[in-house]
Amino acid sequence: MEIFDPKAIHDIEHGVIEGKDVICAKKYFHEVAYLYENANIEGDPVVYTVYSYTQQDEHVKGNLQWGLTILEPLYIHDECNMTKGHFHVDRDCAEFYFGIEGEGLLLLMDEDGHTYAQKVFKGSLHHIDGHVAHRLVNTGKVPLKVGACWPTTAGHDYEAIEQREFGYRIFKRQETLIFEKR
Repeated sequence: MEIFDPKAIHDIEHGVIEGKDVICAKKYFHEVAYLYENANIEGDPVVYTVYSYTQQDEHVKGNLQWGLTILEPLYIHDECNMTKGHFHVDRDCAEFYFGIEGEGLLLLMDEDGHTYAQKVFKGSLHHIDGHVAHRLVNTGKVPLKVGACWPTTAGHDYEAIEQREFGYRIFKRQETLIFEKR
């Protein structure tokens, strides 16, 4: 019997996925500045990094994608750093998120615009229905690291969020979270 090394390694302790077929995408502030109420900051920092990995044909229904998002602890005029957020193109595809490090919120919005959140922390596990948009928000002082697993055929519908944003903005002022309705 032959024994092979894995084709990718998820180094949970250091928050990276490494391997030949791992895709690493960085989002810079200028790419997501439109998300924030007051987008006037100096510089163009990396706001989040997404690693993704699959070893199967991404067009075959039932194949899975493995991912990791690292959301930096940035505050844009007290507004908490966030990912773009998305629905899945194929609304029948659910997703799992799990907290690895840091603290934050998983902002969720149904197709009617009802917005709510779940706390994210090391060890938390979140099932996301395919008909629910989702966005990560870092509310802490260290990077928020969240793992994910979803069908390769799910797709990302960012346009739906551009047309109808999540119902709340999240700020942190003097260590208190403030939720402002849009």
